[in-house]
Amino acid sequence: MIDYRIKTKENFTEKIGELVCMLEHSREVTLNEISDLNQDELDYLPNGSSNSIGSLLSHIASIEFIHQVISFEERDITKSEYLKWGTSLELGEKARELIRNHSIDYYLDELSQVRENTLIYLKTKKDSWLFEENKWDNGVPYNNYYLWFHVMEDEINHRGQIRIIKRLLGNR
Repeated sequence: MIDYRIKTKENFTEKIGELVCMLEHSREVTLNEISDLNQDELDYLPNGSSNSIGSLLSHIASIEFIHQVISFEERDITKSEYLKWGTSLELGEKARELIRNHSIDYYLDELSQVRENTLIYLKTKKDSWLFEENKWDNGVPYNNYYLWFHVMEDEINHRGQIRIIKRLLGNR
């Protein structure tokens, strides 16, 4: 049963624990939405410019991985990391061709492994880390709190797309 309360998670500082609670709630709702999908449903493309549910799930994992690298390791992704995550990150035509023929367990494992690393990293941080600032290459400032808010908002946004695709699947 999903807990609808934001609380500080154990083994984290106060604000990070609240962030973890929100990240975990968002993930739990996503998992409830997709856990019974089969490969055909995961690969379904409503039209020629859509993303599949599978590619959206892979994108959710890629966004979280990229934000781990940016916020925890304070660097950009390497060429080998881009080779692994670039298609999922960018979506589009290449993702429609390459991100397919995976079972739900594949996507669940990908999401779980990335989240496990996020939680390991977050356990090492203090609340002040959330407010540490940096600048994008274009000079626009951001802080770590924003980066992790974006991870959560991106997942919620794509979960909305997943729900629409599931409705379309019901109309086939």
